[in-house]
Amino acid sequence: MATMSDVAKHDESAATPLKARILIYSDDRNVREKVRFAVGSTTHGRPVEWLETATHAAVIEAVESQPFDLLILDGEAAKVGGMGICRQIKHEIYAAPPVLLLVGRPADAWLATWSEAEAAVSHPLDPFVVRDAVDEFFAPAAQAS
Repeated sequence: MATMSDVAKHDESAATPLKARILIYSDDRNVREKVRFAVGSTTHGRPVEWLETATHAAVIEAVESQPFDLLILDGEAAKVGGMGICRQIKHEIYAAPPVLLLVGRPADAWLATWSEAEAAVSHPLDPFVVRDAVDEFFAPAAQAS
């Protein structure tokens, strides 16, 4: 038989939305900050939990050891760009999370397709475009009528 404390615990967990776990990769701290600022603290009512990474090795280690709802990879990062990392993840990690690529210019969108990213946003980063792109990944599925 359920006690009042069991019911309260269930109600609390039901009322607490799941966190949106997002990994952001860029060797440029300013790019990471712009993305976090643009996205804000919630997406579709889910609090955002960020993991910031600045190296290729850190991205791979994180994705292999933790679940993420979205990866945001900077295609303009030095040494190893986000496009190459994206392609590597899509080929080497089972059930890889979706990827939003930050590309250098709109004409580079074809590279996002090559890398198998689900979406791309081009520099300079427009905060409204970044926010909308991230929100698309967390939008509730359309209800069948």
